[in-house]
Amino acid sequence: MKNTYLLAAAAAIGIVAPAQADNHDAAADTPDYALGQNWLCLPGQRDACEVSLATTRIDPDGTLTVEQNAIAENPAFDCFYVYPTVSLDEGGNSDMVDNEEERRVVAVQAAPFQQACRMYAPLYRQVTLTALRRAMAGGGFAGMDRDMTINDVRAAWNHYLDHHNEGRGVLLIGHSQGSGVLTRLIAEDIDGQPVAERMIAAYLIGTNVGVAEGADVGGAFQNVPLCTSADQTGCVVSFVSFREDVPPPAASRFGKVEEAGQRAACVAPSTLLGEDTLDAWLVPMALSSSNPPAPWTEADPAIETPFVRVPGLVSAECVDSGDFTYLAVTTHGDPADPRTDTITGDVMAGGMRLDDWGLHLIDMNLEMGAMVRLAERQAAAWMATQGEE
Repeated sequence: MKNTYLLAAAAAIGIVAPAQADNHDAAADTPDYALGQNWLCLPGQRDACEVSLATTRIDPDGTLTVEQNAIAENPAFDCFYVYPTVSLDEGGNSDMVDNEEERRVVAVQAAPFQQACRMYAPLYRQVTLTALRRAMAGGGFAGMDRDMTINDVRAAWNHYLDHHNEGRGVLLIGHSQGSGVLTRLIAEDIDGQPVAERMIAAYLIGTNVGVAEGADVGGAFQNVPLCTSADQTGCVVSFVSFREDVPPPAASRFGKVEEAGQRAACVAPSTLLGEDTLDAWLVPMALSSSNPPAPWTEADPAIETPFVRVPGLVSAECVDSGDFTYLAVTTHGDPADPRTDTITGDVMAGGMRLDDWGLHLIDMNLEMGAMVRLAERQAAAWMATQGEE
């Protein structure tokens, strides 16, 4: 059996085309979110989320089954999604043009939630991947404006509340930089405020959410706790993922917080639901030209759907080890199982695996099936508190 190479966000490793010319002054005032062009996903107006959700399920005996997963026609709740660092624009902050990298990550990370909710995904002037690469190469952080990111997302959130929410429950979803921005939004604009009553939950994936050691609340948020059951609402799900046999090295940027008396949160949706293995929605594409796609099985099937599911192949659990708290991911290779021995979602640079990033590229994909089911369960619990069925 051979490894399978996956793509969670193509732009994160620089294999998509450069961004087009800016049609928005990055130094200008906050974007007008009354304009559909400033959203990636805006129901009824502009929707990069209207993509195929078909999956190819590969069972342990090698059987392939194509499953068509439908977008909900009249979902009872909303999702508000903020995407991770993907922009290939040249500046420190991106423009307000949606390029292939933004559309691609929305299709991979946000679109599957439409099986359960109505999706809102604003464009925002994020700190670019280009600028972060320069900084990591020793170029410094000049030109990056993190206040711009929160101001944009705050404006989109307020526009959504004023013009689209209509008292509905809303699930906040983010990954990486998007989760960091949402963490700040919740801390500054939602925690302890009346609007918190509308928050079904927040899924802050691929970032370090601090929580008081030995407790479920305190740290990043004063009143918003971690989720401890599948029927709890107004709570947070958060994790960063690493291979079970490649734990975070001492210098890892993920899985720990620096504040005394706090640890990084780890709440796994699959664990909350009591599921023993992960219902991962993996992406059958190459990570780079130097790592071409390998067969999913010994029979080397042709995969034509956007997602692949491999029931029973992968499991995960939250682990506390030293200063780190993270989701340890295990692939269960079996000589009798014709499927791939392992999955890949590692960040690569110069042909080298960057262990301090873990499986950051596929954080969301690993728990996607469970997250959608958990969202439905928490939304039902939230609606019950509102006297709705």
